[in-house]
Amino acid sequence: MEKKSIAILGSTGSIGTQALDVIRSFPDKFEASVLTASNSVDLLIQQAIEFEPKLVVIINEEHSAKVQSALSHTDCKVLTGEEALIEAAAFIGVDIVLNAIVGSAGLRPTIEAIKSGKDIALANKETLVMAGELVMGLAREYDVKILPVDSEHSAIFQCLVGEENKIEKIYLTASGGPFRGKTTTDLAKVTREQALKHPNWAMGAKITIDSASLMNKGLEVIEAKWLFDLEVSEVDVIVHPQSIIHSIVQFEDGSMKAQMGAPDMRVPIQYALTYPNRLKNDFTRFNFLEHPALTFERPDIDTFRNLGLAYDALKQGGNRCCVLNAANEIVVDAFLKDELSFLGMSTVLEETLCQISNRESLSLEDYIAFDEESRLVARDLIRKLRN
Repeated sequence: MEKKSIAILGSTGSIGTQALDVIRSFPDKFEASVLTASNSVDLLIQQAIEFEPKLVVIINEEHSAKVQSALSHTDCKVLTGEEALIEAAAFIGVDIVLNAIVGSAGLRPTIEAIKSGKDIALANKETLVMAGELVMGLAREYDVKILPVDSEHSAIFQCLVGEENKIEKIYLTASGGPFRGKTTTDLAKVTREQALKHPNWAMGAKITIDSASLMNKGLEVIEAKWLFDLEVSEVDVIVHPQSIIHSIVQFEDGSMKAQMGAPDMRVPIQYALTYPNRLKNDFTRFNFLEHPALTFERPDIDTFRNLGLAYDALKQGGNRCCVLNAANEIVVDAFLKDELSFLGMSTVLEETLCQISNRESLSLEDYIAFDEESRLVARDLIRKLRN
C-alpha cells in the first residue's frame, strides 16, 4: 500500500482526533496534509505542530492571529474563513478527504472534493441526508469513491466487498441510546446531562443527542438509501443494545452477512483510509465469552418519533430530508442550551415539515436555500413554544 495523503476536515472533533490516532499508528502509510477546525484553536495548533500538515484552516476568523502566530515557525500555510474550507477540500496532492465536519456545513466541501477528483471518507452523514441524489450523481460523474466512516455504513460496505448479488434488505443496528425502553412520560423529564450519556459510544454532543432521540438512526437510514442505491423498503432498523453487530446485509437467497467487532470508531475510520487493504493494529479485540448474549428488539417509533419522521421524509423525497436535517440541527442546539424539551424537538421538526412545501429536482443552491429557510422556521417555532 502506497503512502496516502489525508485531509481531515474537522480534525479536532471526535472522528477527527480518532483519525489522527490511526495516522499516528501508521506514519509510513499516511500523512495528515490538511487539518481544519472551527473553534478548538489550542487543539488544532497542537495537532499542527505534531503532524506538520501543509495546510491548516481555522474557520472562525477571530482565532486567525493566534493560529498564525503559533505556527509562524513552521512551513504550514494557515487560512481562515468558510471559503478556506473549500480550498482545503480541494487541496492539491491530497488522496482522501475525511469529512468529519458536523452538520450541513459539510455539504459544499464534499462537493468540492468530489469535483477535484478526490475520494471521500465520509463521516458527515448530513451531506447525503441533505442532497444524496446530487452528491452520488457527482461521485459517479467524477469517478470518485464515497467510503463510509459511520460504523453502520462501514459494516454494510464491508459485507458487500466482493459481492455481485442483489441485496434484499439491510439492517442498520441501533444501540437504542440512553433511553431505550423509556415511555413518553419518562422522556418528558429528560435533561441535557442524561441525554449526553450514551451507553456504548463516545461521540460529540450533537450526534449523542441524535442517538438519544433515534434521529441519528433516521439520518443513517437516509444515508444508507443513497450510499447503497436502495429502496426505502430495503432499509430496516433493529435495536441491538450491545453494539457488537454493526449492521447486517440480507441477500435474495435468505443468507445474511454481519460485520462485528468491539465498539471502536477507529476501526471503520482505518478501513475507509486503507480500503481495499486491512492493516494490523492493536485496537481492542472482541471476546465472545465476555458477551454471551447478543439481543435484538424492534425500535419504538411511537415513543421516539424522529425515526418515523426520517422514514416519512425519505419516502416523500424532494426537499423533505433537507428540511428535516436543517430543523434537527436547530432543535438539538436549542435542547443543548435548555431552550427546548427533549419531546419538544420532535414537535418542532414535525411542524417545520408542515410549514415548508415540498419541491423536486433541486440544485445545490436550492438545497442551501431550503436549509436556510428551515432553520428560520424552526427557530421561530422554538420562540413561540418558549413564550
